[in-house]
Order: sequence, then structure tokens, then C-alpha cells
Amino acid sequence: MILVLWLKLKASSAILFSPSMFSVPLMNKPRSSKAKADPSVEAPSCDAYLVNLENVRQGQTEIVSIEKAQQMAEFFGTLADPSRLRLLSALAKQELCVCDLAAVAKMGESAVSHQLRVLRSQRLVQYRREGRNIYYSLADSHVMNLYGEVAAHLEEND
Repeated sequence: MILVLWLKLKASSAILFSPSMFSVPLMNKPRSSKAKADPSVEAPSCDAYLVNLENVRQGQTEIVSIEKAQQMAEFFGTLADPSRLRLLSALAKQELCVCDLAAVAKMGESAVSHQLRVLRSQRLVQYRREGRNIYYSLADSHVMNLYGEVAAHLEEND
């Protein structure tokens, strides 16, 4: 069977596979996640397992590495907290000190400091000291663009 499969691979760049040809499924079922999918929306899937080898080869060269995907997941995990997003939204408008951020977000200064420490660890915010006050702002234009794009995306569906 392996020889027949190899000959088919050699002869064509698109191959029809039967699930019974493999001891493991070609596609893993998604693991349960915290985000709930809408049960009324079903994801379409292929009726036949047709693998286009050229697409697979190109996809394998372009897919993000596991290490980079882990970093990106941690980054987006940082953004998954509503309190942090509220702080970012305040900082998207202007630079603010911890006291002002606490008042704007209606949070305690200790909670704001903790959230800012997390945001700083992902280089989303930066700070500067002026006398006894510390002023925070978004780290760079990438953060501002990211925040703006997400906000615009959510407004499209409204």
C-alpha cells in the first residue's frame, strides 16, 4: 500500500485519499475552548479527502512556527482581559498617570498598576517618570493600529 501511495504521489499533485487508508484521521477535531461556537453555524468540510500537494507544500513553508504561535497566543491572551482593554482604550486617547487611569477605569490604583505591569511585559505600554508621577502611553503605533483595527472590526458587525 505504501508503494502504491508513493507512486500516486509521484504521478499527481492532487490525490484523493480515503480515511480508511490511514490509521489516524487526516484532520484533528478541534479541542474544546473557552470560546463557545454558535451551534447554528456549522463549519463546512470536504466530502472527499482531496489533498493538493502544491498547496500543502506552500502552506508548510508559510505557516507560523510553533514558537512564534506560542508567543502570539500569549500576546493575545494578554489582550483577552477586559480591564486591560479598557486601560488601552484610555491610553489610545492620551498619556495618563496611574492615578488618572484608576479614576477613568473606575479601578483601584493597585489593580491598575498590576494590569499595567502585565501590559508592559508584552511591550504594549511604556512609561516615563515626571517627578513623583509615572505616565503611561501606548508603546508604539503598532499597538495603536492593532487596537484601532479590532475596534473597527467589531463595529462592522454592529
